[in-house]
Amino acid sequence: MPEPTQEHWLKIAETFLSVTNFPNCIGAIDGKHIRIVKPAHSGSLYYNYKHFFFTVLLAICDANCCFIAVDIGDYGKNSDSSIFKNSIFYQRLIKKELNIPENSSFPEGEESKLPFVIVGDEAFGLSQNVMRPYGGKHLSTQKKVFNYRLPLNVSEEFAEDIIKACVILHNFVRIRDGNTLDFEDTLSYEGLIDEHGSPDNTSGKAATSIREQFADYFMGAGEVPWQYESIKK
Repeated sequence: MPEPTQEHWLKIAETFLSVTNFPNCIGAIDGKHIRIVKPAHSGSLYYNYKHFFFTVLLAICDANCCFIAVDIGDYGKNSDSSIFKNSIFYQRLIKKELNIPENSSFPEGEESKLPFVIVGDEAFGLSQNVMRPYGGKHLSTQKKVFNYRLPLNVSEEFAEDIIKACVILHNFVRIRDGNTLDFEDTLSYEGLIDEHGSPDNTSGKAATSIREQFADYFMGAGEVPWQYESIKK
């Protein structure tokens, strides 16, 4: 799982635009709780709201549902947002160490340049590089359209195909590696976490303004004819 270059990020964004009509998108992020036997002396660290013991897979995928980066092994009691903020990927994201290209204008001659973004659900904080849905029940048409246009959902049939692929991949890895379990893998980005913390971009007018400009785009040059019927469901 090589670290993406600028060229790779641009290719991911191109595919997202082609598949989902969402510009400047370089990944979709979500967390998955994976049930485990309670680790010794762990107390309630791996115990979550579903009343089981879990570890967490936090993953960022491209438009083809291929993993770009993952963070594995955080406590089941933690939220997706806190796990993301503790990850090496996030630390490098806010320090601009991930080779993400400079801001780019949208198609159809849009003049303003906006960041390349990762999309996530309500569990993740809004930032200049992470777009999440608008919250609330009584949303304007523009906000409903934006929430619909976030490329997060797949059909039930496609979801089943993804799960089947994971099962087959699991068998392939077990046969390839034999009975030896090696948890030292290279599935997450290398790098050091800043133990003293560093300024992030998770709030403020900048992130809100970026989301508004995406929403404006979906109501104008980036409009698709089926979006209004879809938000009535």
